[in-house]
Amino acid sequence: MRRFVTIAAIQSRVSNDTAATLKKTGEMVRQAAQKGAQIICLQELYRTIYFPQYKRMDVGNWAETVPGESTRTFAKLAQELGVVIIIPLFEKAKNGKYYNAAVVIDQSGKLLPTYRKTHLPQDPLFYEQNYFEHGRSGYQVYKTQFAAFAVLICYDQWFPEAARAATLAGADIIFYPTAIGNVVGYKSPDGDWHAAWETVMRGHAIANGVHVVAVNRVGREDRLRFWGQSFACNSFGKIIKRASASKEEVLAAKLDLSHNQRIREGWGFLRNRRPDTYRFRIAGPR
Repeated sequence: MRRFVTIAAIQSRVSNDTAATLKKTGEMVRQAAQKGAQIICLQELYRTIYFPQYKRMDVGNWAETVPGESTRTFAKLAQELGVVIIIPLFEKAKNGKYYNAAVVIDQSGKLLPTYRKTHLPQDPLFYEQNYFEHGRSGYQVYKTQFAAFAVLICYDQWFPEAARAATLAGADIIFYPTAIGNVVGYKSPDGDWHAAWETVMRGHAIANGVHVVAVNRVGREDRLRFWGQSFACNSFGKIIKRASASKEEVLAAKLDLSHNQRIREGWGFLRNRRPDTYRFRIAGPR
């Protein structure tokens, strides 16, 4: 039987005015619900500029507790609208440590366990290890009224192990809230970063038989120009819908989750796994 869910990805520009960003994002959540969205995902660090592009910056005032202002605001909206909302934010934990985190609120306004970003980049303009602790919450699957899904954050998207772990734990959809773009004035010798970004996530969809939803911001922030192009793809990597490269947008897409089972049964990528062989052996002289 076909099993449908409508999701929304909210991509926007961000300024230093966190109060204005919170208000604008709430309005965009309402727009998503009006489009029929049942699960709504915001972008990575939705309320702040992407401050990890700087090696050191005093950003403690931007951190939020969980529960806190964002969760209170969106919990009310989730309950009012009857939707699930994924809120990626800059978290200050009870232990005083800081995390790049995602909070999930169900349709009743209940806070579900927080996911903390597992893989943190440490490269020029992406100095995340200077600001965040590595998440150790594990890969979580949120079994909601509408669908079972996992949330992985930005740099997590490059690691096939994370997508596979989420799938084996029961995810039908993987949401990837991100903050990624091109460096202004720099041409990478590696080629098109955007093409690689999209391709690797579509590959995870195919290899695992899951739908993938990527949510990215837009606009220029100092040396980074974020490329937007949030998208949803099915479990064989086909793009269902893609957002603009430069405009704020509420992207809504209807997903047929029964397609997951068709791909898994037809291609056998999970059924024919050989975990007993997944060890390295060094060949050659010792």
